[in-house]
Amino acid sequence: QVQLVESGGGLVQAGGSLRLSCAASGRTFSDYSMGWFRQAPGKGREFVAGISWSDSTYYADSVKGRFTISRDNAKNTVYLQMNSLKPEDTAVYYCAAGRWGNIRLGETYNSWGQGTRVTVSS
Repeated sequence: QVQLVESGGGLVQAGGSLRLSCAASGRTFSDYSMGWFRQAPGKGREFVAGISWSDSTYYADSVKGRFTISRDNAKNTVYLQMNSLKPEDTAVYYCAAGRWGNIRLGETYNSWGQGTRVTVSS
């Protein structure tokens, strides 16, 4: 397992941008698929974006074209660039790491960060 620490959340107006970062411990970061999930108040956790060990990327339809996931294996960090933010993007965002399985499913991941809160005002 790896340990994950997210940062970069905050309050932003609709239409604005934020970049989330997730720093991972461990020497085998490059072997992991990485995902971003979010949980809005009163709702369940949902997949946002994922990037495989081979840099294939996947997005939820709700964020496609607005969010970009990337990774820097030299820095053991994965990023989520969020542009054109909407109030419905308000949630706690979680970073996750996993080795096997469907990158869109939470059960694929065995390491989770503590979350970073994103609030988008209208």
